[in-house]
Amino acid sequence: MKGVGSLPAAVLPPLLARAPLTPEKVSFFWGLAVGAPMARATRVELHGHTLRVYADEEAWRREVERSAPLILARVQQLLGAATVRKLDVDTAPR
Repeated sequence: MKGVGSLPAAVLPPLLARAPLTPEKVSFFWGLAVGAPMARATRVELHGHTLRVYADEEAWRREVERSAPLILARVQQLLGAATVRKLDVDTAPR
């Protein structure tokens, strides 16, 4: 049996699949993929098929890079493997 916490990740992608790919949609699915703490500490932008991740601090950048294969798989599951092919991680410009 799956917990209620997995419900949005199971139900929302099929419902939102036909919605336009907006920055808000990308950010929403980013939050589902990485969880609230990491989502608050990062900002994402989709450039072509590359998801650019800007971390607020160096520690968060390292954490995203360390977890990049898992994060990419989750993002691809939510947005589609053809939509996001790679992650590019950097610290946010000051």
